[in-house]
Amino acid sequence: MNTDTNTVQSTMLPPLPERMRPRELSEYVGQRHLVVGDGCILRNMITSGNLSSFILWGPPGVGKTTLAGIIATTLKRDFYTLSAVSAGVKDVREVIDRAKGRSVFSQGAAPILFIDEIHRFNKSQQDALLGAVENGTIVLIGATTENPSFEVITPLLSRCQVFVLKSLEVDDLQTLLDRALREDVLLKEKDIEVNETEALFRYSGGDARKLLNILEIVVDSFAGKAGPIVIDNKTVTDCIQENIAIYDKDGEMHYDIISAFIKSIRGSDPNAAVYYLARMLDGGEDPLFIARRLCLSASEDVGLANPNALLLANACFQVVHQIGMPEARIPLAEVTVYLASSPKSNASYLAVEKALAKVKEDRMKAVPLYLRNAPTKLMEDLGYSDGYKYAHDYPGHFVDLEFMPKGLEGTVFYEPAPNPHEDRLKAYLKSCWPKYYL
Repeated sequence: MNTDTNTVQSTMLPPLPERMRPRELSEYVGQRHLVVGDGCILRNMITSGNLSSFILWGPPGVGKTTLAGIIATTLKRDFYTLSAVSAGVKDVREVIDRAKGRSVFSQGAAPILFIDEIHRFNKSQQDALLGAVENGTIVLIGATTENPSFEVITPLLSRCQVFVLKSLEVDDLQTLLDRALREDVLLKEKDIEVNETEALFRYSGGDARKLLNILEIVVDSFAGKAGPIVIDNKTVTDCIQENIAIYDKDGEMHYDIISAFIKSIRGSDPNAAVYYLARMLDGGEDPLFIARRLCLSASEDVGLANPNALLLANACFQVVHQIGMPEARIPLAEVTVYLASSPKSNASYLAVEKALAKVKEDRMKAVPLYLRNAPTKLMEDLGYSDGYKYAHDYPGHFVDLEFMPKGLEGTVFYEPAPNPHEDRLKAYLKSCWPKYYL
């Protein structure tokens, strides 16, 4: 029986994503806003050596674990790693005890404790970290795919900066693909022709790990075949369909299913939304994770077209928290159908995005004096609150007073969407502000 030498070699080596993991900052791809160029906050930390605790929040495969390892290597710090999936309070305390010794290697600098999936730590496990982070025994680097505001306790969150990592862009994916074909110990020895990349990049979804896994699957599919390995959209799609994974709440399908769920609600399809809800529940997804996404959808996608949506979604979150599974499936289904069947408006979402963009242009716009609080005599003498008109003293509880800072007069951020509820809001706003709402 003949054995393919390359196949034997590949079984003895780690998977392609691990073989291509960057070891130095110069090899790191993506996250330009954090690590590339002068002035980027993480690069400044590394350059100065003045490292403080932080949490990396972003989707899978964007370099959270890799970045933590590079920082430890670059700064020559002792590096401890724990996975929140398997570690407990005892493991945390053992690492802290070892860190108190501070090895010669770290030259007295605080060791780094990297905790993957820190959102899985419960309150007591996170409490065990507080003292060591507070007194500098360790520098904590946490990695999470979930919003830290929900999953990390407030005392720990207040001691850490939060850095948001983004999905990789097409240029980043192309860089990773080119590097793998050029430098990987196995791939560089093969005759590989890349004719199309659209499907490869689309299925990777901005995830470096997924990109390299797909690449390896496609290459392996040519084992034993004569001729070059041709990568095109059809080949990639065929390989993906043959190797499709079942839903896994901790795996790659997690983000595909929740994305389809939210988009089905946004698209007013209650049937598809309930189907994807069932996929998540059957796969063991955390019902509170789903309930939080329903709250977000209620405010972002339904919004002021049906203000009751957010109230119902928030009530669902409370009920799910109280009763748990399997009963939680019922209120989750109720709210899913309600949101999907509701009229939609993202007007308030667009309003705050426009306002944030304007604030970033100029954060120093002065609040008009008549809108300022005047708790002291000195502030009264300076004109604070002078000229303010109390709306409830006027007919209809409204008075024509300019509330914007100078230079922003008449700026409109909120444009009511065309639906029955916001039509009423628009009529009221037009009666108050005919010069702004025409």
